[in-house]
Amino acid sequence: MNDIFNINGNLIAPGEQAVVRIPVGRLPTGNQITISVNVFRSAVPGPVLFLSGGIHGDEINGIEILRQAIESKMFDNLLCGSVIAIPLVNVFGFINFSRDVSDGKDVNRSFPGSMYGSMASRVARILTRHILPLSTAGIDFHTGGQARFNHPQVRFTNRQPSSKILADAFNAPFSIAKPTILRSLRRMALDMGVPVIVYEGGEALRVDPFSVNQALRGIKNVLNHLEMASFQVERQENVILNKSSWIRSGIPGLFYPIVSNGSRIVKGELLGWIHDVLGNSNTAVTSKINGYVFCINNRPVVYPGDPLLNVGSV
Repeated sequence: MNDIFNINGNLIAPGEQAVVRIPVGRLPTGNQITISVNVFRSAVPGPVLFLSGGIHGDEINGIEILRQAIESKMFDNLLCGSVIAIPLVNVFGFINFSRDVSDGKDVNRSFPGSMYGSMASRVARILTRHILPLSTAGIDFHTGGQARFNHPQVRFTNRQPSSKILADAFNAPFSIAKPTILRSLRRMALDMGVPVIVYEGGEALRVDPFSVNQALRGIKNVLNHLEMASFQVERQENVILNKSSWIRSGIPGLFYPIVSNGSRIVKGELLGWIHDVLGNSNTAVTSKINGYVFCINNRPVVYPGDPLLNVGSV
């Protein structure tokens, strides 16, 4: 694509860079909330890669990934095409250490959105109206929830082969086949024919350097794949997981995992212990399948049914 971009009335021609600030609402104090859209355009026609972070306001790694990418000038000398990078989608959630927005709604369950709806709906509408129609591919950066640490991974849908190709190009430690969620950004992009993969790494309210670095190398890999750049990046082992399930607690207590995140496990292997808080019993947590651990619950206090480890199999 080599046309002039029109993003909320701001025109960005090929060869130009710009930061477009789109108003999304105001705080009760009158302060305006705006989404900053960073646009990097080569003079040479090519793909348009959309990158988003912080759609959940407490998932800081995604914000840091794109902050570092922009600061390092990763997109300043594209061979062709354009990059649209939004480091922080959910501004309200970020300043309130919250996954959601003012009324508790999840931006990533609010697509296609409406400029007459809730703040979550308005944020979603901005992406649906101004960003996705310009894009030919995208990466949405996330982390695990609070106290749940995701080993670096990308998620794609088998319904869209182009998203699997994008995941292969990214080359994370794990690629996980996951159906899209109704009213999510990835589902909206699927309906519009735009392949979008989700990167997951680390946990909420924490910056994890390993997860950040894995994502930065993945962005470079995708830019290389789209022939938008020629970075030198060594390929690493990538395991494709087609099935996944949570190992859950059967009893209350204090959970202490002994297995490493990202490791291969076998059926019957000891994965951790749940200790009775009064010191009366210790219960082993074992694996029921052969597979790989790609998420660990780091919160020690657990109740019956709480998720402990997310395990995937090929």
